[in-house]
Amino acid sequence: MKLALLSLLTASAAAFAPSTQKSTSVTALNAFDSELGAQEPLGFWDPLNLVYEQDQERFDRLRYVELKHGRIAMLAVSGHIYTSAGNRLAGDIDYSGTSFADIKVGIAGLSDIPPAGLLQIIAFIGFLELNVMKDVKGTGEFPGDFRNGFDFGWDKYTEEEKMKKRAIELNNGRAAQMGILGLMVHEQLGQDPYVINSLLGYPTVLNF
Repeated sequence: MKLALLSLLTASAAAFAPSTQKSTSVTALNAFDSELGAQEPLGFWDPLNLVYEQDQERFDRLRYVELKHGRIAMLAVSGHIYTSAGNRLAGDIDYSGTSFADIKVGIAGLSDIPPAGLLQIIAFIGFLELNVMKDVKGTGEFPGDFRNGFDFGWDKYTEEEKMKKRAIELNNGRAAQMGILGLMVHEQLGQDPYVINSLLGYPTVLNF
């Protein structure tokens, strides 16, 4: 309620501001309207004003972070779905006989992984962060371009197709960030995170 009232007061004040100030505000708000991800129905949406009156370098940095978080979230959601379906790697995770099948789904599984295993995971993530998942050679054409000299068939696409594929990745990443957050919240509530399955009569059996 307080936030809504503050928004109304701000809008009222802006209505009576000099025309030059109003023009500057509109320009600042619309500076990134043509950027990738500014699409219907919200257009360019920045409720926290993170890029208000910021330059292109700041915007590119935040887009880079958004893409990276989205990619991680997509991997997390895929892994959660895969393990929730009962799939596990064969064999043991350590020499003491702890099998991959003994690892719980989701956050609860962290307590089942031996400390040495967690350290290896953290070290591997650090290696990827510092040496692989970045624009190592400085040849990236856009934020999140980690090809580093490899083509992977990217250059065969038209500019329109490239923008479409980048938009798909960005939107899937945004959805995955909300998705993994919802899965984690339901886990902590002790409920089936796959609500649709339950509604259809196929509840997911998780070993929290």
